[in-house]
Amino acid sequence: MIKTITVRGLTIGEGAPKICVPMVGETLLELKAEAAHLKTLDLDLVEWRVDFFEHVENIGKVKEAAEEIRAILADIPLIFTFRSVKEGGEKEISGEYYIELNKLVAETELVDFIDIELFNDEKEVRTLIEIAHGYGVYVILSNHDFENTPSKEEIVSRLRKAQELGGDLPKMAVMPTCAADVLTLLDATNTMNEQYADRPIITMSMGGKGVISRLAGELFGSALTFGAANKTSAPGQVNVLELRRVLKLLHANI
Repeated sequence: MIKTITVRGLTIGEGAPKICVPMVGETLLELKAEAAHLKTLDLDLVEWRVDFFEHVENIGKVKEAAEEIRAILADIPLIFTFRSVKEGGEKEISGEYYIELNKLVAETELVDFIDIELFNDEKEVRTLIEIAHGYGVYVILSNHDFENTPSKEEIVSRLRKAQELGGDLPKMAVMPTCAADVLTLLDATNTMNEQYADRPIITMSMGGKGVISRLAGELFGSALTFGAANKTSAPGQVNVLELRRVLKLLHANI
């Protein structure tokens, strides 16, 4: 049986996939306006994509922004994500600072999740997970392939690896080049969910071809989907209002 995760009254891993919307503001002013707008929408979680933030390399300003965002979002679960360039992010930072940034933000307890990329040093990943858990912060252990879609076996292998390392929410995002690639992602998700997962997982096929994967998670086993309010943080994200409408429709008929 898949274990669920409950954060601030939201249970991930049961019912329709939960909707997360990214914040991509570059300045503190933009982030505060974005947070205020997101608070008015029908969403479940917010992801702060801190790689868009102009002061991301100043830990003091990152903490200040986190405090402001938390104050506005109040009880909405918050994911803290620095996405590296190699996995589709906006900026590059040193590996040392990446670890330090996530460690220090987890210690503030202002966020509910940190997103750590699976293909970092395994020892450092395990250490970060241990630190985050010590502060009651969950870890999304993620991998993004913006070039293609690996084989079903490889997708399942990476998700299992994320689970074995202790990630609370293993995540895999891939880019399809054809309809068959989307089916591969959905098949891998279903297999992982039915045969190996002991916790919620997140998967998606990106771009226009992969939109169906962002909608059909409840059927195949993806517990969380990413929607957009204004600017998207990844190709294929659906407007949050349309996304909620479709998820409700599917949930009512599954």
